[in-house]
Amino acid sequence: MASRKEGSGAAGSGFGAAKGKGKAATTGDSAVKQVQIDGLVVLKIIKHYQEEGQGNEVVQGVLLGLVVDDRLEITNCFPFPQHTEDDADFDEVQYQMEMMRSLRHVNIDHLHVGWYQSTYYGSFVTRALLDSQFSYQHAIEESVVLIYDPIKTAQGSLSLKAYRLTPKLMEVCKEKDFSPEALKKANIAYENMFEEVPIIIKNSYLINVMLWELEKKSGVADRHELLSLASSNHLGKSLQLLMDRVDEMSQDIVKYNTYLRNVSKQQQQKHQYQQRRQQENMQRQSRGEPPLPEEDINKLFKPPQPPPRMESLLIAGQINTYCQNIKEFNAQNLGKLFMAQALQDYNN
Repeated sequence: MASRKEGSGAAGSGFGAAKGKGKAATTGDSAVKQVQIDGLVVLKIIKHYQEEGQGNEVVQGVLLGLVVDDRLEITNCFPFPQHTEDDADFDEVQYQMEMMRSLRHVNIDHLHVGWYQSTYYGSFVTRALLDSQFSYQHAIEESVVLIYDPIKTAQGSLSLKAYRLTPKLMEVCKEKDFSPEALKKANIAYENMFEEVPIIIKNSYLINVMLWELEKKSGVADRHELLSLASSNHLGKSLQLLMDRVDEMSQDIVKYNTYLRNVSKQQQQKHQYQQRRQQENMQRQSRGEPPLPEEDINKLFKPPQPPPRMESLLIAGQINTYCQNIKEFNAQNLGKLFMAQALQDYNN
């Protein structure tokens, strides 16, 4: 099996191993409205990317925990190992089962509540992620996907977000009908495909005391690097990815316009055929001959297949994500500029 690249969606292949386990942890029927993550889980996700994520390499793993009322508590996680095509005998489902069985033996929360994935410049709105999260959410209703952005985190602020598929999108995915008519009937747009769930990171009191001590010992001079305005690489890469998605959207629009032209052309052909048929029957009637038998016009003119619209929605969602990232990055740099100017004025 190939190593996981962006959009591989390999995490979804193992959801069946934990089917029904999320239900065992449920104490109520209310939807998940909040995600509480132990600080150790966040550190494990970051460590996993630092050890195995190289460039645009995506790392993925399993989230473990339990559901309390409307709060999903993530208390542990473990990574998917990177493997290549030479590891054909590797069984991901068996691997997950063995890991959860081992955690249960040492009295650690082992209930499957979702999965996590790193992202490359925010490029996570893909069909693979949609299919994987649908598989998880269909089997484990409370499950979420955590998206970790190492690029933003390296700039000084932790970027970790939790997403779920909206009920509307879940219904569409169950029907597996992504035609324009089905999406229009369900009122699906890129804005209501994913819902973000608020995250709270919880640490023990001892960890909080340690962080407070470290905060006291760190001087202002050590934080000057956070005021760096070197943003050309990050901004340039984000703009390049944005332009690539816009090109893909343009190509998809061309395909859809071609489909509309074909439909319009076929409607004209149907209308011309019906007119000829009607004139011929009138001539036969004037000669005292019986009219021609009626034919199924849909069999004579098979309607063209509409292009799937789900990819367009995902591309639109990814474009929106890139625009938000660029907006946040520019706002962050503007804040750094003001802080740097204030420090310079203070030193003078």
